[in-house]
Amino acid sequence: MARTVRFHEIGGPEVLRLEDLDPGEPGPGEVRIRVDAIGVNRAEALFRSGRYIEPVKQLPARLGNEAAGVVEAVGPEVTGFEKGQAVSVVPSFSHNDYGVYAEQAVVPAGALLPRPDGTDAVTGASVWMPYLTAYGAMVEVGGARAGDVAVLNAASSSVGLATIHTARRLGVTPIAVTRTRAKRQRLLDEGAAEVIVSDEENVADGVLRLTGGKGAEYVFDAVAGPGVTELARAVAADGTLFLWGAQSGQPTPYPGFDLGMPALNMRTYTMLEVTRDPQRLRRAAAFITSGLRDGAFRSVVDRLFPLEDIVQAHRHLESNTQFGKIVVVTGPR
Repeated sequence: MARTVRFHEIGGPEVLRLEDLDPGEPGPGEVRIRVDAIGVNRAEALFRSGRYIEPVKQLPARLGNEAAGVVEAVGPEVTGFEKGQAVSVVPSFSHNDYGVYAEQAVVPAGALLPRPDGTDAVTGASVWMPYLTAYGAMVEVGGARAGDVAVLNAASSSVGLATIHTARRLGVTPIAVTRTRAKRQRLLDEGAAEVIVSDEENVADGVLRLTGGKGAEYVFDAVAGPGVTELARAVAADGTLFLWGAQSGQPTPYPGFDLGMPALNMRTYTMLEVTRDPQRLRRAAAFITSGLRDGAFRSVVDRLFPLEDIVQAHRHLESNTQFGKIVVVTGPR
């Protein structure tokens, strides 16, 4: 039996329960792992509360699709993995199908990546979702080039920090947006070229000021909602506004008509566009592993929680006070 997190009703963090369940044996194309660390992501809070891009299909439901651990058993038709191997689970499957909030979990082999030598479980559970998101949008989809400018809000999130690091790796200039001045210096320390404090300055005006009126080739919006109309003013001609989060929880308009129909590209994006494409995932893994090895990329962990404190971990996530990644560990810290 393994301690496993499930929820029996839609709701806030308090609906999460820790239960003893048999993880079962892996079937064809599956692997069972001992879970050592779990990356906590915004998508899980949205799924748990019934506000995610896909609904909860059946209750009780499991949760989580990013983790690190060790292979315990390999199912039929699986190659490339063996018992005792250190691995990371990357988000590529539905929460309706599998869940890694547990001491042991069965996952699809296609969601596993070998953990690079010297990468501990906490790092292995906290780098992939952020850097896969940043790499996929900037390189695979956006085609970012050295000299471009990228603006990102929710900059102190794990994805925001990974975007800053990835931009630096590519020669792209990252402009970070944060609501208050409290996190400004830390964002500069992480590599942001400039930081716009949205409580003190209009974001679009700030971007235009910093770019000599040109705007940014890329704007990465984790908030969405009505604010996209104003944020779109920060996009350079023929630039792209990526919607990769919906923290506002409000309907998102298309702002092109309100702004006089500029040459504005606007698209939604999730890192599933990378993790569900084997060739893109292969390229992304090579890029991110290279950055981890030479120190350009690293895990920025805000706080560790034990598995039994999963409710508190989700409450901390929803407080929006964190700087970096929240990680849950299943064993001694």
